[in-house]
Amino acid sequence: MGEWASQSSTETTTIGVRVPAQLEQLTMLRALAETVALIADFALDEVTDIRLALDEVATALILDAVPSSELDCQFTYDTDRMFVHVASVAGTQSAVGQVGFGWHIVRTLTESITATQDPYDAMADGYPTVVDFSWVRGDADGG
Repeated sequence: MGEWASQSSTETTTIGVRVPAQLEQLTMLRALAETVALIADFALDEVTDIRLALDEVATALILDAVPSSELDCQFTYDTDRMFVHVASVAGTQSAVGQVGFGWHIVRTLTESITATQDPYDAMADGYPTVVDFSWVRGDADGG
C-alpha cells in the first residue's frame, strides 16, 4: 500500500492511497474521504455526500476488479472544489456502465462524473478503468 500527498503554489492539495481491490478496504476509503473532506473544510452534509459517492464508485470497481489488483484513489482539492480519481483493472469490459440506482446517486451528488475504460491490457490481465468525479463547494443541491 502506498500513500502520497503534495501541495503546489496554487493551494491545490492531492492526497492518495493505493489499496488491494477488496471490499474490506471500503471502510478505510470511506474514512479517508471523510477526513480529506473535513480537512478541506467542506460542510458536514457535503462530507457525507462525497463519502457516499466514493463508496458507490469504489464498490463498483472492486466488485469487477481482477484478482490481486489494486484500487488507486486520489483526492485533489482547493478552496472551491474536490476532484476524486479512482482507478482499477476490471475483469470485464464495460465494468462501469453508469447505469442503475448507485450511478444515479453519484450523478445526483456530484458536479460531474466520467468513466473510461481502456482496451484489454495483457500485462494487467484486464481492462484499465478510471472513474473521475468532482464536487463543487456549496453545489450539493445543484447537482
